[in-house]
Amino acid sequence: MKHGKKYVDSAKLIERSRLYDTQDALDLCIKTGTAKFDETVEVHVKLGVDGRHADQQVRGAIVLPHGTGKSVRVLAICKPEKEEDARAAGADYVGGMDMVQKIQSEGWMDFDVLVTTPDMMGMVGRLGKILGPRGLMPNPKAGTVTPDIARAITEAKAGKIEYRLDKTNIIHCPIGKVSFGTEKLMTNFNTLLEAINKAKPAAAKGQYIRSCVVAATMGPGIKINPNKVG
Repeated sequence: MKHGKKYVDSAKLIERSRLYDTQDALDLCIKTGTAKFDETVEVHVKLGVDGRHADQQVRGAIVLPHGTGKSVRVLAICKPEKEEDARAAGADYVGGMDMVQKIQSEGWMDFDVLVTTPDMMGMVGRLGKILGPRGLMPNPKAGTVTPDIARAITEAKAGKIEYRLDKTNIIHCPIGKVSFGTEKLMTNFNTLLEAINKAKPAAAKGQYIRSCVVAATMGPGIKINPNKVG
């Protein structure tokens, strides 16, 4: 794979075989985020579990102390009596069956997070094939299916992220922007890793955190010593 000049120059700053301390890795991540836009800093954590087994699933959601730096568009699907609360909490779009039909018939997807109440999941469940592949299906474990819809909206706006295993047992999450600086990124990183550690399944054997890599959107991956974040 051929990389551009900026990527190649950034890669020269990194010792490929070295396992960095978290602070050093984030410092480097900021230095390699040289694109004209404010790059997102992403964390990729490989776990010593087998997500094919129900008792080894790792999934949850947390509010990052400094948010993600991204403006989040929230769609709230709820009964009419909850609509006012949803709007007051800052939802960008609010509705019920009309929103379900809009997504079904028009393929409308101008939102980043969908929150709903348990009594609406019968309707929202019909959107599984559309929302599921995009990671937008609301879920009680992520806090996006809840009777307290106002709180769910507030948390989504504040920088709540969901973490979950992919098919290769890796968790991919944003922890902020390059412009945050090392200190804020470090706080967000530690919050995420603490949550992942707390979610360790009882069935997990051996080393839980196998590898941890941080990278800016357009930059190379920087390996963090997994023994110092576990």
